[in-house]
Amino acid sequence: MALVVQKYGGSSVADASCIKRVAQRIVATKKAGNDVVVIVSAMGDTTDELLDLAEQVSPLPPGRELDMLLTSGERISMALLAMAIANLGHEARSFTGSQAGVITDSTHGKARIIDVTPSRIREAVDQGHIAIVAGFQGVSQDTKDITTLGRGGSDTTAVALAAALDADVCEIYTDVDGIFTADPRIVPAARQIPKISYDEMMEMAACGAKILHLRCVEYARRFNLPIHVRSSFSTREGTWVVSDPYTEGTEMEQPIISGVAHDRSEAKITVVGVPDKVGEAASIFKTLADAEINIDMIVQNVSAAATGRTDISFTLPTADSPTALAALKKIQGEIAYESVLFDDQIGKVSLIGAGMRSHPGVTATFFAALADAGVNIEMISTSEIRISVIVGQDGVDAAVAAAHRAFDLDADQVEAVVYGGSGR
Repeated sequence: MALVVQKYGGSSVADASCIKRVAQRIVATKKAGNDVVVIVSAMGDTTDELLDLAEQVSPLPPGRELDMLLTSGERISMALLAMAIANLGHEARSFTGSQAGVITDSTHGKARIIDVTPSRIREAVDQGHIAIVAGFQGVSQDTKDITTLGRGGSDTTAVALAAALDADVCEIYTDVDGIFTADPRIVPAARQIPKISYDEMMEMAACGAKILHLRCVEYARRFNLPIHVRSSFSTREGTWVVSDPYTEGTEMEQPIISGVAHDRSEAKITVVGVPDKVGEAASIFKTLADAEINIDMIVQNVSAAATGRTDISFTLPTADSPTALAALKKIQGEIAYESVLFDDQIGKVSLIGAGMRSHPGVTATFFAALADAGVNIEMISTSEIRISVIVGQDGVDAAVAAAHRAFDLDADQVEAVVYGGSGR
């Protein structure tokens, strides 16, 4: 008997008929002889609707109360799903994140999981019940307040619980048939990837691919837990995320490029006229770190000989821009930089593939494809298995499509289907 952890995204439980269909899939897994633990997201766009409602009441709601509000969406989903399963003749028990033993730090809105103590989940499973857990939430170890894990947090809940329960697999159900070589909305001929490594998936998630949350992949890699990404709207095999997909019982040849990811949620800040002295860059980025700003790409220009000053550009989540700009303004007198430029009309396009480590010419092909598409590159960043560029936001779609074609990633026929419309 296997222990299967399944996670269903918001589009999979968007309405009553969707919930009934998901309940049938869960019961079928149970009837196949498996123990089943299920993590659910809020129905459809419930979280966005609750955020809009909070904004109507208060332009700056307290983090504690906002978390209390947002976690209600998952509680609705879990209760309705338990009812639907009961209607099929099986007993299900629903649990909030705190009841499931998801322990977090005290940062409201983007808490991190510290520990998982799933004694009540184990008890329910041992008694033959289907355990249903509200995703995206936990309880603070220090304050005992309800916390949320940030967008995509239900993925992290699922993998963390699966690891704590020593599950055989964590199945992530969404509204696409697996992980594709590019976003099917931009590249209809995107090809489904049968298997992908943790490292490649982490790069894709960090570069904007919405199919899996970055922290969930990090967690899975740490515990060597297989993730199976599938659609709740079809019976196709989907994609496996494992440690080494090219040696684990497969005849697959490692591709040079696994996929092309993009991200429109970043902005660029340029600090102009920074004195070219030891420690100035450190002061800037320490200030941003103290403000809990996550920096992505960084470029520092060569110092101008005439002025002894340089420009430092970096990208960050657009939502964090006001906080970053305010923090930089406070230290202008201390550092004596000249000005700050802000640009939120950018996008990041990334080429990901473990195979590029042993294939020269990948960078040249990538840049030539963008040039042929008339897309100008503003910033460049690389890792061993990734090349990322910043381009104007109006050039993102063209850049993704051009890179996809340049590396022969297009499928012979259109195979990517988005069933629910959101890709999650």
